[in-house]
Amino acid sequence: MIDLRQIIKKCKAYDKKAQKELYDIYSPVLYGICLRYGKSEAEAEDILQDAFIKILTKINDFDDRGSFEGWMKKIVVNTAITAYHKNKKHNELYDITEIKESDTESYSFGEEAFTKEELMNVINSLPEGYRVIFNLYAIEGYKHKEIAEMLNISHNTSKSQYLRAKEKIRAKLEAISKIKIQNVTK
Repeated sequence: MIDLRQIIKKCKAYDKKAQKELYDIYSPVLYGICLRYGKSEAEAEDILQDAFIKILTKINDFDDRGSFEGWMKKIVVNTAITAYHKNKKHNELYDITEIKESDTESYSFGEEAFTKEELMNVINSLPEGYRVIFNLYAIEGYKHKEIAEMLNISHNTSKSQYLRAKEKIRAKLEAISKIKIQNVTK
């Protein structure tokens, strides 16, 4: 049984073995978050390394009142956002001041089942701006106002990027669904 409090206490005392143990325990989960934000596996690994350095240097700021994993996830997301800002000149962000009513329709996939791998591939295939905003809003639970502040964009840009991401995801999932149906009927 892993005693997380003991590992954290040792990490606060700069115990290298405890730091490695913490990394070994949490890096797979946190790497999954990094993959959602990075453009490649290499970039996701860089984000993870930068985030873990921040986690270990700020571990004395963790006060045991909240979830340690939640605290680490926030650092990882913020590190990913920082990496995003560094690469912003390559991003596809469009400043849309109006959102058409048809853009706000919700889409349902019914009982269609997609594997986790299919969903991750579809999300990761989005243009970077769409992917970052989709992850922040749909997966991490940030509000559009918070996203706008984090990314230095307008509230409407955040909303429109999210809606466009949903449209692209829907279209790609529909294409996957058609392929699955064709394969079943053959």
